[in-house]
Amino acid sequence: MWNIIRAFVSVFVAFEMTVTGLFNGVMPRSVEMPEPETGELGQYVDPFIGTGGTPWTCGMVSPAATVPFGSVRLGPDTCFLGGAYIVKTNTSGYYYEHGHIRGFSHSRLSGTGAEDYSMFRVTPAVGNADAGVMAYSHDNEVAVPGYYAVYLPSVGCLAEMTADVHTGVHRYTFNSSKDARLFIDVTSAAAKSQSREGKVEYDPETGVITGSCLLFGQFAGRYDGLPTYFAAVADKPIESVDISSDPDNCSIDINFGNLKNQSVELKVGISFVSTDNAMLNLKAETDGLGFDGVYKKAVQAWEDNLSVIKIDTGDEDIKTVFYTALYHTMIMPSNFTDVNGEYLGFDKQVHTADGFTYRSDMSLWDTVRTTNPLYTLIAQDIQKDCLNSLVTMSQQGIGVIPRWPQGAGYTGSMFGDAANIMITESYLKGITDFDVQTAYEAMKYTSDNAVNKDGRSHIEAYNEYGYVPQDIAAGDKSVSRTLEYAWEDAAIANLATALGKTEDAEKYAAKSMYYKNVFDPETKYFRARNSDGTFVSRFSPNMTSFYDMIMINKYADSYAEGSARQWRWSALHDIDGMIELFGSKEYFVSELEDFMEDASLSRAGIDPGPGYWVGNQHDIHTPYLFANAGRPDLTQKWVRWTLAERFSTDINGLDGNDDGGTISAWYVFSAMGFYPLAGTDKYWLGSPNIDSAEITLSNGNTLKIKAVNQSEENVYVSSVKLNGVELEGCYVTHEQLMNGGELVFTMSSTAE
Repeated sequence: MWNIIRAFVSVFVAFEMTVTGLFNGVMPRSVEMPEPETGELGQYVDPFIGTGGTPWTCGMVSPAATVPFGSVRLGPDTCFLGGAYIVKTNTSGYYYEHGHIRGFSHSRLSGTGAEDYSMFRVTPAVGNADAGVMAYSHDNEVAVPGYYAVYLPSVGCLAEMTADVHTGVHRYTFNSSKDARLFIDVTSAAAKSQSREGKVEYDPETGVITGSCLLFGQFAGRYDGLPTYFAAVADKPIESVDISSDPDNCSIDINFGNLKNQSVELKVGISFVSTDNAMLNLKAETDGLGFDGVYKKAVQAWEDNLSVIKIDTGDEDIKTVFYTALYHTMIMPSNFTDVNGEYLGFDKQVHTADGFTYRSDMSLWDTVRTTNPLYTLIAQDIQKDCLNSLVTMSQQGIGVIPRWPQGAGYTGSMFGDAANIMITESYLKGITDFDVQTAYEAMKYTSDNAVNKDGRSHIEAYNEYGYVPQDIAAGDKSVSRTLEYAWEDAAIANLATALGKTEDAEKYAAKSMYYKNVFDPETKYFRARNSDGTFVSRFSPNMTSFYDMIMINKYADSYAEGSARQWRWSALHDIDGMIELFGSKEYFVSELEDFMEDASLSRAGIDPGPGYWVGNQHDIHTPYLFANAGRPDLTQKWVRWTLAERFSTDINGLDGNDDGGTISAWYVFSAMGFYPLAGTDKYWLGSPNIDSAEITLSNGNTLKIKAVNQSEENVYVSSVKLNGVELEGCYVTHEQLMNGGELVFTMSSTAE
């Protein structure tokens, strides 16, 4: 269906580009595009992977220019004809099936289901034409790490973007003799969002433009808005400006006069503290550098980060998918600290980070499962920043650790205390450079007490009944909450044990078993249960919460973003105990394989279905559970199936929302042959689809991976040896990997 829509849109857009281009007296709709530079590994990154396909199951990523873990993600905001969005398409602001661009804004969330940022949108125009939506073609569009470019026929303009941590740099090359103009929408925002309190000033003596707004995005609007500031300078003289000072529709129209066959560069520094800091950021990152100089820095930054893992494979597509996935894991969390160390805290006061970089935009319910564990291996500096930032947020906020911090506030997105998993796992892996005692007390508090914001909903009922009763939490994910709360209580117990707090460890270990209270021994599913102990009679394991939204009689409102089948495997803290609930390992394996075989027929399908879906977080680990039930061969089979069938180099190359790199990190780990058991110091052993890898670990050691005889047919592992010693069981520990050396998989076409 989407191919038909794409063909129709392409024909219409081509016609529109031709007509508008002729009207404005500019070049034809096709031009020769620049060939951007990349590093040795950056050439394998395709930022368009995951930007298109089915709107609600696409990757929700953007080709915007950015640097690793930066704050600025400068790129196009796309739309349908006339600026329409029609349906929620790509929340990152860019959707491949759109045929029009509104302009180029300075940040966005990556891979999430939330629309936010999109501030200070810049749109080129010529002559007296209004700055508006512009048709474009993918034939005239390129993107690589740190760079994005597109030709806009209706303006006769090549638009190029690059970035540093806090600075976006634009370059617009015009081929029209009409006045070249850049329009900055100071109160721009993501689709269906808004900004307020816009202000803009122009100093004709220095040519500096400064401005600010209060962003009210889908998340920022939940905590009364995010103040955002910019400072901008151009490398060409400004002939005139036209300022609209309406605080809710604030803008500046900058006229450079005739720039036919010339370029104008615009540097835009961003801050969440002040316009002075925005200018400070701009100067620190770009002084003495033009567009090409900033771009060269971005290329090197990406090369330095991507090169921590060097893989070898004869399959170029696998190499592209792998490095694009690694790239996606390094876009968020955002650097929220200005170059002078200042940041805007959760208390809306300005603070100075001491000994760490304050970071925000953490999709924790997702990233704790894969992305954060990846940082513990290859980017411990980022993981430490996250830990220190989360603790600081709790101290400057309401005393609880946020589950989804965005910008300068609590968003309350998803549920539970996902940070518990990350904090405990980090500590167990030897990452202790944070205030663990404050974190520990905050973890306990939200397990035991009701908190109005970002706490556990229905926690009093959970603690009283040993589960979240459906009749008390009607329509509010009672089963999913029970399972997640139990997992998070297990994390508290494990951290308590590590800290020598025996009584606490016993208390929270007991609470972690509450998950069993919603297991129905008759159907062998986790099911909604009322406060009187009875299971809710209305039950359909294949009904997902997505279908349920349109049903009068609800069947899946006790599950979050999925079906009872997808939540059936969710006791990650007690896998052996969960398997026992099924009655036998054989029955568990049989049901799990049925679940895997019931995966949707296509990647990023219109309907993901009730079976295995790697594109959402609650069941992404399921291929690895076979090993715990004594069938590592089935883990190997289904991991390789997922790597091959649920990732690709296409625009729908991700099987669901990437959520801050979560799905991408699944690929990175699984391609190398191991996968984290979140909340622990263990990694499952799987089946690598690459020939070899060399990982530069965060402690400076090197881990080499070899997959002997690996091929499309040889997906089974006959042996795994670490430094010559054969590994027993289904796990390898973090300490074993961090010691470095060589991990060798010997592959076979048949199961042992």
